[in-house]
Amino acid sequence: MAKSSSDPLVLSRVIGDVVDHFSTTVKMSVTYKSGKQVLYNGYEHLPSTVASKPRVEVHGGDLRSFFTLIMTDPDVPGPSDPYLRENLHWMITDIPGTTDSSFGKEVVSYEKPMPNIGIHRFVFLLFMQKKRQSVNPPVCRDRFSTRKFAEENGLGLPVAAVFFTCQRETAARKR
Repeated sequence: MAKSSSDPLVLSRVIGDVVDHFSTTVKMSVTYKSGKQVLYNGYEHLPSTVASKPRVEVHGGDLRSFFTLIMTDPDVPGPSDPYLRENLHWMITDIPGTTDSSFGKEVVSYEKPMPNIGIHRFVFLLFMQKKRQSVNPPVCRDRFSTRKFAEENGLGLPVAAVFFTCQRETAARKR
């Protein structure tokens, strides 16, 4: 289904800043803290609640399909001037189409969100692979480009995406 102007991915500029318009063809669920915090587009989470890597499940694939998952922060160092856009937080390839991310190959280990300035968007993007494949992991997490990576590895457009927002956790916000 194509994204409309009221879609949270469009409103938040995830589509535009990170990826181009795409159609969601597979369902993906992202759950933190043993199934207690399912991600919904645009909801805010405290850094302490997203410190451990989540469970990411793919729904709608089959035994012959494989997926690549990318988690990125396009708001580095801050949303008003994201000149270091993007920071790669996690990458898993070869996720079988009927399972979850724990069955894939972790290419870049999970890095917990730790924004310093402003409210950051943390985006999970799921790409369908044409086959099992090895990818060239990025040399560094900084200045990562989801578009360029997808193009270089023949991944095309995403098939699913979800994002949350997060900002620095002050003592007053922890209470």
